Amino acid sequence: MKNNATYAGIAEQYAQADTAKIVLIPVPYDGTSTWKKGADKGPEAFLHASENMELYDIETESEVYKQGVYLAPAITEDGSPEALVEVVRKQTKEYLKRGKFVTLFGGEHSLSIGSIRAFNEVYEDLTVLQIDAHADLRATYQGSACNHACAMHEASQTTNLIQVGIRSMDVLEESFMDREKTFFAHEILEDEFWMDKVVELMTENVFITFDLDGLDPSIMPATGTPEPGGLMWYETLEFLKQVFAERNVVGFDLVELCPNEAHPAADFLAAKLYYKMLSYKFSQE
Repeated sequence: MKNNATYAGIAEQYAQADTAKIVLIPVPYDGTSTWKKGADKGPEAFLHASENMELYDIETESEVYKQGVYLAPAITEDGSPEALVEVVRKQTKEYLKRGKFVTLFGGEHSLSIGSIRAFNEVYEDLTVLQIDAHADLRATYQGSACNHACAMHEASQTTNLIQVGIRSMDVLEESFMDREKTFFAHEILEDEFWMDKVVELMTENVFITFDLDGLDPSIMPATGTPEPGGLMWYETLEFLKQVFAERNVVGFDLVELCPNEAHPAADFLAAKLYYKMLSYKFSQE
């Protein structure tokens, strides 16, 4: 991964570790993916697209980068999945203890085991909002509990996990799924009140883990495991805006961008989505 000077090319005055409110941790890891490889290239593609993005957000009439965004050194642990998860947990928690709004960009979904552990250690009664095509609830997969297919298993046992957009799972995952807190994609399509129902199930403090394959592949084809029938752009923004407005979002991660030269717009979507989420967070303050 290249050494980017600052996030989105912002001026150094907004990119200092001591003064920035926001920390962005790139995690270029792809150790457990099982179909298309390339998620380790996701952070670099995301950062490159971010440098070509307008930094004034029309909807919120804000320039959120002026809150300060520190681009942390990338986590490059490439040993075992367990080692990666522990490094992510440790680094995330260190920034949280310094009072930062911590965000991460992957990399495949196994990294979220570490980020969720860190947030769960810092915040009581944490809700994890998972936006994803896949349930990711397996206890173990291919000999590891830190596989991308297990990304939400621990959260299902230790946090208030709410799953949105699910449309692919193994039958064994049913035993770990809370049906009352699972919003399948085909059900969302027919329920005009699904956003309100999701928010009502949340505790005050919310961590969002956003797997980009939760979006429909017509707008996000560059993922390792694309699934038809996902969320579209404006309904996603409407939902996120409501979550940020009605709950205290304490941080988030974005994962599973698998860059494809044939679909460069996907990199830009990821960049725009990240910036939108920051804009929603800080326009509320």
